[in-house]
Amino acid sequence: MPKVKLTIIESKCRCGYHKKDDLYIVEDICAPICHELWNSIYPSIYVLLNGGTLDYGNSKATKFQAKCPDGGRVVILGELL
Repeated sequence: MPKVKLTIIESKCRCGYHKKDDLYIVEDICAPICHELWNSIYPSIYVLLNGGTLDYGNSKATKFQAKCPDGGRVVILGELL
């Protein structure tokens, strides 16, 4: 089964939950990240776990970058392993 690696590349998390360089591997269940961030990135993770590709600028890719819905305080990079 495919896996998606999630890396926190920038963090100003209000609750201190996420730190820069935190790493999570997603296989089939929710990673231990805050619900708001998870809800915003889950559609991209679902696509990658099921063999799809994502629009990434002017091309297709098996990675994505997203910001926390709380004012972009956390930036996360997702990559298909």
